[in-house]
Amino acid sequence: MAVFDTPQAAFGALRPVCVQLTRVQTVENVRQLQAHLAGVSGAALQELQEYVLFPLRFALRVPGPKQERLVQSLVQCISSVLAVTCVKKQELLQELFSELCTCLAPPPSSGKAAPLSEELKLAVIQALHTLMHSAYGDVILSLYQPSSLPLLGFAVSLLLTLAEQEKAKQIKISALECLQVLVLQCDCQEHRHLDEDEEQQCGDLFASFLPGISITLSRVIAGDIKQGHKTTVSAIRLFYLIVGLVMADKQLARIPKSKEKLPVEHNRISELMIHRGPDWTKSTAEKLSLLLHKVVESSSVHPHWKVRLELVELVHHLLRNCSQSLVDSFSHLLKALVGLVNDENSEVQSRCKTVLQGIAEQRIVAQNRALVDVLSENLHSLATALPRLMNSQDDMGKISTLSLLLGYLKLLGPKINIVLNSVSHLQRLSRALVQVLELDVTDVKIVEARRSGPPGPLQQGMQKGRCQKKYFRFFTEEKVFQLLQQVCRVLGYYGNLYLLVDHFMGLYSESGLYRKQAATILNELVMGAAGVGVDFLQEREVPLNVDDLKGSITSILDEYMDQANWYLVTSVDTEESSPEQSEQGLVRAGGASSSVLLLSSEPSVTARSMNSNIWQICIQLEGVGCFAAVLGKEFQLLLLSALYPVLEKAGDRTLLISETAMGTLADICEACGYSSVQCLINENSDYLVNGISLNLRQLAHQPRASQVLDTMLRNSDASLLPLIEDVIQDVLSALDQSYNSQASTFLRVLHSVMTALGTKTMFTWCNSALLSLRVLVLDLSTCHGRFQLAKVLQCDGHCALLAGAVLKQRSPIAFPLQFAWPAAFHKSMAFSGRERLDSLLL
Repeated sequence: MAVFDTPQAAFGALRPVCVQLTRVQTVENVRQLQAHLAGVSGAALQELQEYVLFPLRFALRVPGPKQERLVQSLVQCISSVLAVTCVKKQELLQELFSELCTCLAPPPSSGKAAPLSEELKLAVIQALHTLMHSAYGDVILSLYQPSSLPLLGFAVSLLLTLAEQEKAKQIKISALECLQVLVLQCDCQEHRHLDEDEEQQCGDLFASFLPGISITLSRVIAGDIKQGHKTTVSAIRLFYLIVGLVMADKQLARIPKSKEKLPVEHNRISELMIHRGPDWTKSTAEKLSLLLHKVVESSSVHPHWKVRLELVELVHHLLRNCSQSLVDSFSHLLKALVGLVNDENSEVQSRCKTVLQGIAEQRIVAQNRALVDVLSENLHSLATALPRLMNSQDDMGKISTLSLLLGYLKLLGPKINIVLNSVSHLQRLSRALVQVLELDVTDVKIVEARRSGPPGPLQQGMQKGRCQKKYFRFFTEEKVFQLLQQVCRVLGYYGNLYLLVDHFMGLYSESGLYRKQAATILNELVMGAAGVGVDFLQEREVPLNVDDLKGSITSILDEYMDQANWYLVTSVDTEESSPEQSEQGLVRAGGASSSVLLLSSEPSVTARSMNSNIWQICIQLEGVGCFAAVLGKEFQLLLLSALYPVLEKAGDRTLLISETAMGTLADICEACGYSSVQCLINENSDYLVNGISLNLRQLAHQPRASQVLDTMLRNSDASLLPLIEDVIQDVLSALDQSYNSQASTFLRVLHSVMTALGTKTMFTWCNSALLSLRVLVLDLSTCHGRFQLAKVLQCDGHCALLAGAVLKQRSPIAFPLQFAWPAAFHKSMAFSGRERLDSLLL
């Protein structure tokens, strides 16, 4: 509780010390006044404000040199009075402002800054700060009239000098904060909100100071890191607040074409005032663009996260208020904003994503064609440099570069078609993606990984949705591939799907070098178009048309399953290749009659090319699974063309292809509503069996029909057996014509048949087929077939041994049979399979 609550009591206590200070200006007298002020209430002191300030101001204005301690005491005492009172007179505000600024000014005869102590400088800055907050109501606006321009310029110059040249961190920070208050951009609640006319007036006034303030602040921001992050943060904040005020689109739109004429007495002031017309705006924006580039370059890599966070606020503030006037600067600003999405600090990441989301929701980019053009150019430049950057940067650099690319696409949003409709832009972007996604196909383990025997039935759910891990030439980090997936999906989500599919199908067909990458991109485009796994900032303007999506998927499937793209050489096994492929990569040692197969001395099919073919098939199989997931039950209409080829690949001897095909089958089951692969096969068995039967009659051109039957048998149940009786006859007929090339494959199929029969005990359903199987073994064991059996065992002894289970049925025809093994066979056997086969037969 104050001792003196009334003005009268306070006056009686303060009068003696005020008179004494007026007479003798000493530090002690100032301290006595300060001590008495502590006992006066705020209301009483408000009534005596000018009376108390008079001796303090008088002491400051006394001519001649003064002790720094005295000046510091006077300034601190003035500050304490202003802290508890309000300045209600315009003249008093301007006079106090001038007197306090004079305390920091150099002597009139000196051109250098006054050699003042740090304590005095800090006291004066704090007093100015307090004075600005003590101004009551509209009184503060009296300081922002054209007539006050020289005084404001004087204060701005002093504070900028302190902010840039002082070594003490506290002085630098206080000077910047005082400047923020001086330009009416502080966050306090004391100052009322300015209306449009008042903001316009302040913008006209501060336009005169913009060059000096922006240049000095840019130097502070890019200054020595030893100045501390708080100084840099304060400088960035002041920079975007003053630029956002002077270059605000709303203000510039209201600027009259001609400069307003001031009264005659203000002619000299009129020369200092800036007319923010179109020419000035353009010129200033160009200069600010250079400064903003400097600010962004230094702040985006600053080690302290609060500096990077303030940079996000800078971009947000300027994009929200100056999206038209500073459009040329947003090349740097948006690059910084998008680049900080993956900042190491979670707060920076979160704020950056929020700002990007806000930009998208407010359609700042979508409604500004100039910004779209800036983003398009940035995208084109980045796509041009992308292959080089991906080849030279480390993984973190690659992640940063791709995050930038993805951010540009997200910001463009629905306007992305402006880029895609440009031939040069689309070609540059597509070539960049194709080059970056190049696979590493040098690993021979892919080719070597073979199925040693027939795999068991597919375990539903284990393979579903699992994509094979890929190894890329230009990167190893999984995060890089995830970003590339998002780039493709965002393109598919916002872009014209027909245009994109047509373009990348052209690349797919253009060269085998691009085929794997183009297929990967096509798969992701379709996923993006369906909105699956897309991280977008704003909804697309036109909803997805399912018919368009289905049409695109159909055309892609037709291309994938074309014989030239589906039946590729993946091994040197003659039974895995078509006749034409076999002739290209294999020759027979010792002439046409020899049964020994060797690699050609100059093979046209290398391990690298087979590896590449394996990956291409796997990517296409993954694509089929993606398309099924996207269409759901609508994919039922495409099963007639897609299921048979996928089952072919499920029976492939190459492990990677077989596993991928099994995963695709699981994806199809889930999409089409089948409870299991067994149910999928049973429901579509009629057309599958018909296809197998037709292809068995064209074995020279369709050598993989047996693989489909084998896969069906391994993944179905007894209900399938009545349908395949005729097919078994076709298998036996086909085997009669292809002992040399297809025997082991057909024996694997027959083993699967016997396994199904033995498991389900359905012998009576297929008696004629069983008899035919026994006759087959008899045929293989007699003079007609004994040499063929030797060849079968030599090519694939394991499958031939498995087929020996046929004789487990103890056929009356086969039981007494004893093999007469050819002498040539004994010499050529590479393993002891005869005894094992004898044991099975007997």
